[in-house]
Amino acid sequence: MTSAEAAAELLRTLVPWTAAPGKQRDPFFDNAKYLAIVLVAIGHSWEPLRSGSRSVTALYTLVYAVHMPAFIVISGYFSRGFRGTPPQIRRLLGGVVVPYVVFETAYTLYTRWTDHQPARAISLLDPLYLTWFLAALFVWRLTTPIWKHVRHPLAVALVIAMLATLSPSIGNDLDLQRVLQFLPYFVLGLCLKPEHFQLVRRPEVRQLAVPVFVVALAVAYWAVPRFDYAWFFHNASAEQLGAPAWEGPLMTLAIFACSTLLVACFLAWVPRRHTWFTALGAGTLYGYLLHGFVAQGAKSWGWYDPSWMRGPLGEVTVTVVAAVVVTALCTPPVRRLFRFAMEPELRWAFHRDASELARP
Repeated sequence: MTSAEAAAELLRTLVPWTAAPGKQRDPFFDNAKYLAIVLVAIGHSWEPLRSGSRSVTALYTLVYAVHMPAFIVISGYFSRGFRGTPPQIRRLLGGVVVPYVVFETAYTLYTRWTDHQPARAISLLDPLYLTWFLAALFVWRLTTPIWKHVRHPLAVALVIAMLATLSPSIGNDLDLQRVLQFLPYFVLGLCLKPEHFQLVRRPEVRQLAVPVFVVALAVAYWAVPRFDYAWFFHNASAEQLGAPAWEGPLMTLAIFACSTLLVACFLAWVPRRHTWFTALGAGTLYGYLLHGFVAQGAKSWGWYDPSWMRGPLGEVTVTVVAAVVVTALCTPPVRRLFRFAMEPELRWAFHRDASELARP
């Protein structure tokens, strides 16, 4: 196996929906990944502005209903071939576990300064900030063979997510509350087939997506003083959100239906052709993990302190800067610079399997 092939193998683990060697990449999915990571960065850039603007909070709620569900659905779709073979396990360990350890440590050290908590401990069992996704991806990928053999897997995953909202004692280990509550989106991706993505590309679906998003934004604006957008974080039980226990399962179903509809509308407007940002879709995990350092640092650097930042000009500026920064972090030069942490060469740590030994 050449070094290029090895890098491609590791990249498919880091970005689990990457096409296999010999298969032509579908620009639709690369475009979807890039646009989703831009929404993630914009959502994080709006966090300090929520308290001063009902409009920003409404947009923030809408974005959080879409971006991670879209990422997770696509991740599940491209995890359908995971069978737990030795090469797949090696890629999972080298491409998910190692970056998790590296960035969990890096974020802990970094936020000791940005959050003014010099005693913050490094805990590999308690994901900090963005690293929860790597922990969740590790668990979801390992359980993929189970979901492929279970009857009605989506219904089972929804029941698990509903039950998770009833338990405030799940704890922070591997951010298990998020793992369980986001699980239905991953399982939905496992259940999807290529023809399902063809459906959302139809012209009539694209046309319907516009009024759906307009209505969703109007509902979000109306709900700002009446609804806790923290439900869309999927990281707490109903009791922890100050709601009665029975409300948790109902909100799980309602939010899943809402987010699934909005993800379908989002995908309907994703370009199907090659664009200037299609190539950046292969580096979305770089943008995801690295932009958090800028988002956290911006608060400590006082970027949000000027009064004009709380007005329309500041909100537009923050949005544009977030989009530009995350775009830059997905580019090839940045990926080459941080490849040692994101795509480490760990073949020396594993036994060679029979297929590798037979290849020469």
